[in-house]
Amino acid sequence: MENKRFTHLTDKGVHMVEIGSKKIQKRIAIAKGRIQLSEDTIEKINDNQIEKGNVLTVAQIAGIQGVKKTSELIPLCHNLNITNVEIDFEVKKNEIIVECIVKVDGKTGVEMEAITGVNISLLTIWDMVKSIEKDENGQYPHTRISDIKVIKKEKLDG
Repeated sequence: MENKRFTHLTDKGVHMVEIGSKKIQKRIAIAKGRIQLSEDTIEKINDNQIEKGNVLTVAQIAGIQGVKKTSELIPLCHNLNITNVEIDFEVKKNEIIVECIVKVDGKTGVEMEAITGVNISLLTIWDMVKSIEKDENGQYPHTRISDIKVIKKEKLDG
């Protein structure tokens, strides 16, 4: 079996991967995830009847902030100059699907930023509706976040 070298570990300890010699390219990543909620909660979100405010607007802002802070949250991620973040929602009968598109002109990909944007958006939705999602014991038997994945990652010419 081939002896693989750890990319972030040296004889001196942990380090970030050197990307200085890589060329700057336009890069894009798209990630998605979903949160399952009760139909009643979805109706209240649609009717803007959640006490904490407009759930989707706050989740959008939180997700964008999460994208921008990814390198602070994940220790070996590079700090990137993000050029665009879009967070969109597909609201269904008992779930909300979050899609995060991140673009950068940079030397490394933005898939971790896209995944972070999705996660923070989903967590924000949960936080904003938790008071009505709880059962009589204060538990969340039906609320769940799932299917978080990178849909697309690519380098663009030009």
